[in-house]
Amino acid sequence: MAEPTQPARILSVTDLTTHVRQLVLLPQEQRIVFQPGQWVSLKLPVGPKPPLNRAYSMAAPATDSGELTLVFDQVAGGLGSGYLYRAKAGDELLLSGPYGNFGLPATPDRDLLFISRYTGLVPVRCMLKQLYATRPAVSALLIAVAPAEDELLFHQELLTLAVTHPGFRYLPLVAASGEQQGVDLALSMLRPLIDGAEKVTPLLCGTKAFVRPLRAYFVSAGYDRKDVKTETYD
Repeated sequence: MAEPTQPARILSVTDLTTHVRQLVLLPQEQRIVFQPGQWVSLKLPVGPKPPLNRAYSMAAPATDSGELTLVFDQVAGGLGSGYLYRAKAGDELLLSGPYGNFGLPATPDRDLLFISRYTGLVPVRCMLKQLYATRPAVSALLIAVAPAEDELLFHQELLTLAVTHPGFRYLPLVAASGEQQGVDLALSMLRPLIDGAEKVTPLLCGTKAFVRPLRAYFVSAGYDRKDVKTETYD
């Protein structure tokens, strides 16, 4: 059985950085009910065998009017991002979803530790906005790794969140030399926080080359593999 799809109209297009763009979409047939951390699949009319399926996480929680906020980076030679970079307000995209199991615990009983690599921050940002719409009973730390200082996504927003919510800490890192440098920087921050300390709930998002070594570190530190929540986008 084919998955149900529907058109969504682009309401706005915004450049967040030189290489990252935000689209706000409005599904035209049925409101999409999702949890922060989930994603939708866009069916793009490009490639040798269209449609080309591309997954994009929601960057903001659900709204009463049903808009979806998607954020993506421009990939050199990428068919999907190339098509989306040509899209403009008023255009329609075909989508399905939501999908995915990456999300906040139903009843958090440990402090939360988010670690993201570049656009892996997108679903994390959605979770944080949901979390801090209330008064959470747990604290949270975000380690956000970007390829350049001017590519730190939502940087001012996260700085403001850290100032206004004492239970939230934000640690931005720049790894210009690639995934391994990002892993090494994240691990250098993690070890003094994790070794010998009470367990937290880790939520990791990025490429496999970034997420897998970090998950392995948590397992080696005594965490059950199932307790380390992960999402990868490659």
